[in-house]
Amino acid sequence: MSRFVEFMKQCKPFIKEGFSQSALVAKFLCLLHLTNNYLCSPVLVYGPSMLPTLNLTGDVLLVEHLSTKMGKVGPGDVVVVRSPENPRKSVTKRIVAMEGETVTFLVEPGLSDRSHTVLVPKGHVWIQGDNIHSSRDSRQFGPIPYGLIVGKAFCRVWPPDGFGRLAQE
Repeated sequence: MSRFVEFMKQCKPFIKEGFSQSALVAKFLCLLHLTNNYLCSPVLVYGPSMLPTLNLTGDVLLVEHLSTKMGKVGPGDVVVVRSPENPRKSVTKRIVAMEGETVTFLVEPGLSDRSHTVLVPKGHVWIQGDNIHSSRDSRQFGPIPYGLIVGKAFCRVWPPDGFGRLAQE
């Protein structure tokens, strides 16, 4: 029994240090979780729908989440939205109109000049990709609920030659 007690006395500083380091890691992970979910997070965006604003092969954007919670997004802002067609996916589009505004859009761009006008209902926004010839957006699935907006993209961090604030249209 005395060997065990002696062993525990020798291990006590290591155990204490282990708990201290574990608490530090836990605090860091909590801070990371809060930052990523409620303040700002990186998002990988790729595809043709936002050409020429974003690259076809992929950009990493910083997306802040406070503006959407405070109702501070509007026409011209690039937003990340939970897809209304597949909630497991996110899409990146530009807000074109807010609730109460009317939108006139080409039904089949490049194929006909036929247009359609829609009034955006309360609690919804109208989103479109910058590349109207290759984008699934509100023209196909209609206005989206404001609650589907994940965040507002404000900065491109990758690729390095495109680093900087995103332009608002």
